[in-house]
Amino acid sequence: MLKKILVVKLSALGDVIHALPVSYAIKETFPDAHLTWVVEPPAYDIVKMNPCVDKIIIFRKKEFRTLKGFARNFFPFKSEIQAENYDAVLDLQGLFKSAAIAFFAKANIKLGVCDMRELSGQISKPVIGENARGHIVDRYLDTARAIGCRVDKVVFPLEIPADAIKKADAIAEQAGLVIENPYVALVIGASWETKRWSAENFAALSDWFYSVEVTPVLIGNGAVEEQIAAEVVAKAEIPPINFVGKTNLMELSHVLKNSRIVIGGDTGTTHLSTALGIRTLMIMGPTQAARTGPYGQIQNALEVDRDCKYCRKRICPKGENCLSAVTVDAVINKILSIK
Repeated sequence: MLKKILVVKLSALGDVIHALPVSYAIKETFPDAHLTWVVEPPAYDIVKMNPCVDKIIIFRKKEFRTLKGFARNFFPFKSEIQAENYDAVLDLQGLFKSAAIAFFAKANIKLGVCDMRELSGQISKPVIGENARGHIVDRYLDTARAIGCRVDKVVFPLEIPADAIKKADAIAEQAGLVIENPYVALVIGASWETKRWSAENFAALSDWFYSVEVTPVLIGNGAVEEQIAAEVVAKAEIPPINFVGKTNLMELSHVLKNSRIVIGGDTGTTHLSTALGIRTLMIMGPTQAARTGPYGQIQNALEVDRDCKYCRKRICPKGENCLSAVTVDAVINKILSIK
């Protein structure tokens, strides 16, 4: 019987979301276990909404980048990691930074995902399970199975706080969006350039939604996505409602939860939509739907028809716009086919 378990899954947002079912599997099998999760600040709110996590340790990577910062932060962070004697550590990141955390954690069992990198497999034993070539969610769950967890069902445990719902409703009202009326969320950005559908296409899709009496809402965060949103608004015949930069992750979760469908690339927000059980159409090119598509609704992924798809390149070496091969009409037809 495992009583104390440490999960190390630091970033990125979509990856942390993919790992959530591991926490549910742990609590389903070991309901009295104390589960600690180490995460970086950008994905903190996701773990905070997870009722299966008992304690969160924040790893502030930026504070370790300078010699002075490392000297100031290393020992306090190490002490926090070593404050407990764990029965098991699961390194679901599989990189040097997560391996360093797993190294200092006190535990007899240290396991990692099947595709460990940067020598992390020397610290935590890679679990090569039956899903080693499957979806990343199932790969993570193989590590839970390796410590004796049963996986009767795959659950993304997320609870949106009441105050976040109230704040999101107020933001929506101020922006002119009636939550109760039909609307869709358009996730206009992604960290990789090759994962972004064009602003022109989103503008055309936005106008189509208006034509069928559904309100389009632009979703995103950061300077790049603010610029993309400005382009979409400028190119659209009727400006969509712009939510870019107006919500945190908890508030955004409420906005997504009430949308009719979410459309975007292979990025954290679309994975959040999937985790919340919302119909999600994911436009994909450099990444493969079978590996990182919308979990539980892979049929809703729309992959580009290019010989070079699945290249996993952040920037196209050919200088092409990867997702330009996916037309607006193709997306509309896909939307109409989704039940």
